[in-house]
Amino acid sequence: MAGKETKHNIKKVVLAYSGGLDTSVILRWLQKNRHCEVVTFTADLGQGEELEPARKKAEMFGVKEIFVEDLREQFVKDFVFPMFRANTLYEGQYLLGTSIARPLIAQRQIEIAEAVGADAVAHGATGKGNDQVRFELAYYALKPDVTVIAPWREWDLTSRTKLLAFAEENQIPIAKDKRGEAPFSVDANLLHSSSEGKILEDPALPPDEIVFQRTISPEAAPDTPTEISIDFVHGDPVAINGVSLSPASLLTRLNELGKANGIGRLDLVENRFVGMKSRGIYETPGGTILLAAHRHMESITLDREAAHLKDSLMPKYAELIYNGFWFSPERRMLQALIDESQHFVNGQVRLKLYKGNIIVTGRESPNSLYDTRVVTFEDDEGAYNQADAQGFIRLNALRLRLSAMAGRKNT
Repeated sequence: MAGKETKHNIKKVVLAYSGGLDTSVILRWLQKNRHCEVVTFTADLGQGEELEPARKKAEMFGVKEIFVEDLREQFVKDFVFPMFRANTLYEGQYLLGTSIARPLIAQRQIEIAEAVGADAVAHGATGKGNDQVRFELAYYALKPDVTVIAPWREWDLTSRTKLLAFAEENQIPIAKDKRGEAPFSVDANLLHSSSEGKILEDPALPPDEIVFQRTISPEAAPDTPTEISIDFVHGDPVAINGVSLSPASLLTRLNELGKANGIGRLDLVENRFVGMKSRGIYETPGGTILLAAHRHMESITLDREAAHLKDSLMPKYAELIYNGFWFSPERRMLQALIDESQHFVNGQVRLKLYKGNIIVTGRESPNSLYDTRVVTFEDDEGAYNQADAQGFIRLNALRLRLSAMAGRKNT
């Protein structure tokens, strides 16, 4: 079972490596303290940074097996889109941009570990956050006997000063803006940008404009709205303004449109799985547009009870993703139900983007359940018998009448 290897007999470890200060320190720490061969894995999930420097830095440390992979299409197609079919929001607001990226990184780490014959995997998540849980639950779900190394829970580099001292002692390049206290930390991918810590730790204070990476302010957005259309097939977006796009290209385009119109900012105090509350500034421009469009596509294509059932299950589904249970049987079961509901979620939604707002201007579908003959205020030509409503109301009122007749107050 898990953890059968000890720190003394691990020969090879696959490290989730960003090339930044923390994971570079971890790389060298593993070499010095575990005396093992380190394999680095760097994933391009659309974070908007050049990844070749990470390769060069790994080479500088003598790493022989270096994996730098573009996973943007897989990320959006197999992780982001399935999540959006459920209209997923954690605690009613958070679009889970960080949470949904971790299972893919963990999955590739395990696949690489199997391919290169590694004994262990390692990550750079701290012992205070959610990511340690997300990474490790995924590791164990995919490879039950894997050994996990989490340096932040083991080493004595408990401060930024000690981390920088270790880096200088081991000739680890330090970017100039990393010397001293960074104003806040940033995690980004194609779905979102997340900023937290340091100057953002007091939830009573508004974030400075320098915090925002992916959006302009709504006040600075154009005075003329941007009108777009999004086409859906089986619940997934496939085209913008009639132009078919791959999953990653489509989300990239929605990000551009959202950024230009000040859409997708969120200042949130959330409940971490490990027990504490944390404040984060999230920017999800394309995802915010997609969520609104998808809900309106469902509004005319989903049966009422199917839609309400989906909505009732969504908080649990969101919690599973947030807490790191992407590969759990219960998440897979919910996904099967969600995907079953999307067969007829086909058609087009038209939107107006304006100063942080998403205004729906129309929706149509070949599978629409909206029937003008039934809802019209004009002559419905017998499509709906209004007299039927009397019996419907009396049956639903029966228990209320019985309660009132028994002398029970309904206040």
